[in-house]
Amino acid sequence: MGDERDLAPDQMIVRYITPFLVHLAESGLTKKTVQEHVDNLWLLGEEIIRDLQETSKLRKKPVSEIIGTLLENDGPCLYHCDSEEQQRSFESTCRKLRRYLKGSLSGA
Repeated sequence: MGDERDLAPDQMIVRYITPFLVHLAESGLTKKTVQEHVDNLWLLGEEIIRDLQETSKLRKKPVSEIIGTLLENDGPCLYHCDSEEQQRSFESTCRKLRRYLKGSLSGA
């Protein structure tokens, strides 16, 4: 959380991705793999909050729209990225989240 204004978007992001987290936990993936996805989702949340702080008009958009836009191209480039491997892992999680959201919205 950057400041008090970020609390509501933080909570909306968590509510929006919680079904995906449950899906990951129930998918039979190893604990290590699930934790890697959780860590990447945390990074996605940080990127969203950073974008909200830099572009205040985004605060008027629904979280689903903001996340959908960010996921269009396998997720954003991480602002603080330690390695190319970290970026690839993050993009993999973003693709998995995008497929999940697309499936849940289409009723699949």
